[in-house]
Formats: sequence, C-alpha cells, structure tokens
Amino acid sequence: MIDVLKSLLLPPLNLLLLLLAGLALRRWRARTAAALLAGAIAGLYLLSTAVVANLLVSGLETDPALSLESLPDGPQAIVVLAAGRDDDAPDFAGGDTVGPLTLVRLRYAAMLHRQSGLPILVAGGGTPEEQPTLADLMARSLSEDFGIPVRWRETGSLNTAENAFNSAAILREAGISRVFLVTHAWHMRRAVWIFRVAGLDPVPAPTAFISDSEPVFPGQPGDYIARSSGLLASTFALHEWLGLIWYRIRYG
Repeated sequence: MIDVLKSLLLPPLNLLLLLLAGLALRRWRARTAAALLAGAIAGLYLLSTAVVANLLVSGLETDPALSLESLPDGPQAIVVLAAGRDDDAPDFAGGDTVGPLTLVRLRYAAMLHRQSGLPILVAGGGTPEEQPTLADLMARSLSEDFGIPVRWRETGSLNTAENAFNSAAILREAGISRVFLVTHAWHMRRAVWIFRVAGLDPVPAPTAFISDSEPVFPGQPGDYIARSSGLLASTFALHEWLGLIWYRIRYG
C-alpha cells in the first residue's frame, strides 16, 4: 500500500494521472482540462531539466564528503543502508544480488573501512518472498567483491526508519553509539535525522553526489534540455522531501 501511494505521488505516474485527468475533462471542463494538461506537460519538462533537478537535490545534499585522509574521531562502526536488489539476475546465474544503488554504497563503505579499520553493519531486510535479505546480499558482496567481512547484519527492516531503530538496538548491545552512516548524498539528510531519533550519533559519510558544488541556475543552455537523468534526479529528490515531511509528522 505504501509503495502504491508513493508511486501516485511521484513522477512519472503523478504527471501521467494529471494528463489523463485533463484528457477526461476536455469535453466538459475545457479550461480546467487545459490547465491540467499544461501542468502535466510543464511539470514533466521542468522536472527533467538539470536546473530544476539541481535545485531540488541541493537542499538535500547538505553534508559534505568526508576527507578520507583526516577522518573525524569518535565513530566506532560503519553502518551501510540498503537501496534495492536485483532478483533472479541472469548475469548472476539467475540468483539474487544487490542492486546498483546498494552496490555504490557498499563500494564507499569498503573504502571507508580500509581507511578506518572500523567494523561494518549492513542494514536491509526483505519480505518473506525476498530471501535472502538485503543485508545478507550486502554481506556476500562485501566479502566476495571487496574482501571485507561484516560484523553485524540488520535483516528486519523494510525502510530507512526501521533501518535506524533496528541498527540502534544491535549496536547498543555492542556498546556503540557513534557511527559513520553510509548512504547516497541525496538520502543522507533523512537518514541522519531518523538515526538521531533512534538514539545513535551518526557521522554523515555521503556518496554519489548528484547536485553540483556550485548552483546550476541560471546555468548553461544544455541545463534546460529535458533528459531522463534529470527526471530521475528530481524523482529521488521529491521522494526524499516527502519522506522528510512524513518522518517529521510520525516521529517528530
């Protein structure tokens, strides 16, 4: 149900529904229909441009990248959050493996581990139909692809909030409260907030930045061309902004 609601609120489905509503009303409410159609087309164009995508993402990517040569003192572990899986991957002999977004986070966590020597907790569950869990797949990838062991696996979560509360429970038993938190830069703001609510002291370790270090606006002519990459970045950003609002309501 939650996944359906998110799809209804996010591009491209929300824009498609707006477009269909405009088409349905064009015979009876011509002006309303025209406004809906114009809104859908304008929304699709704007959200697909680098200018708008950067504006949406830049407010999320507020934590700078770590300096691996001079890491902050205090963290006792590294927590890596899952971000999807590939089921029945034909290039992995039909088995399950981590998805590309998860793999990006694992790569950065592996580098951070080599630099700091800190133990790793991987966080990500799965439905009864999704076995092994994401945490198990992440542990396998870190071991087989990067040669790095995993100390803890948080296997009971289906979202970032559950990642936070379940990870906090595991780490408290180990006497750990301050951690490096690894996730995408655009996801970090929401992740840090909920991990603090859960009782941990996360040090942001963001990776895979989308927004430019300098504002795009007004930008170059090419920044106003609609591209699928712009729409994807805007969708990530809108998902995070909606998630932040929801978390503030539910946990704030």
